[in-house]
Amino acid sequence: MQPNTVDQIRVIGVPEHFNYPWQLALDDGAFAKQGIDLQWTDIPEGSGRMSKMLADGEADLAIILTDGLLKAVADGLDAKIVQLYVASPLLWGIHVGSDSPYKSLEDLRGTKAAISRFGSGSHLMAYVNASQQDWSEADLQFEVVNTLDGAVSALTDATADYFLWERFTTQPLVDQQIFRRIGVCPTPWPCFVIAGRSEFLDGNRPLVQSVLRIINTYTEEFLEIPSIDRTLSNTYGQELEAIREWMKLTSWSQQQISTAALQQAIAILDQLNLLKKRLSPEDLLA
Repeated sequence: MQPNTVDQIRVIGVPEHFNYPWQLALDDGAFAKQGIDLQWTDIPEGSGRMSKMLADGEADLAIILTDGLLKAVADGLDAKIVQLYVASPLLWGIHVGSDSPYKSLEDLRGTKAAISRFGSGSHLMAYVNASQQDWSEADLQFEVVNTLDGAVSALTDATADYFLWERFTTQPLVDQQIFRRIGVCPTPWPCFVIAGRSEFLDGNRPLVQSVLRIINTYTEEFLEIPSIDRTLSNTYGQELEAIREWMKLTSWSQQQISTAALQQAIAILDQLNLLKKRLSPEDLLA
């Protein structure tokens, strides 16, 4: 693997509407105009896969779920948070197959959850949901399905019983009666951070700061772009009203995540026995 030049940076994130500002910036040539060769890769497998890519040196920055990053760092990933990206909670829809016999959250006690990977948001939020429902750890079982398409197959052929995924991303599947949503579980923390490999950050801080300045310009003005609701609706195959509802609920950040928000997320994940070691905010902030 060739080492990165000072003006090259590999950034990864999920192919969802949260990351459309990156696509706009790339389409506008905003990074290239500043001499930055930003290579973006969509990772449909989510935060568990992104954590491994950071660990393996296959990416430099990731727009990753806060909880997924904390779990990965507790497991040994050497990465730091350079900024909060989305300050609002993520709304995890709890889905079953359209023909599933399960009608309520309580019906799901002891059944099998589809997850993209262990350590992913779909895995970690299954524990958060279980805690909120007063289930025990013994009530949780998992089936790794890798992607949203994998979850469709698993819930359709009943190799798994339910699946947690971002509520608006799955809306087309609900509209098509492939999934049936029986609940929503919001994250008790801001949902996405921008994290980088510590080794990369140590040698490329001016480059990273330049990238942040550019993307922050786009996220700050994103919701004010004329007809952005229609653009998102067409790009992601969602009904216009659903996109407008999502826009009302979503706020991007241009600042570092607060120590208080990190402490809350750490405390909850630690209470659920999901962290191999106790973390402190100082361990996590670049």
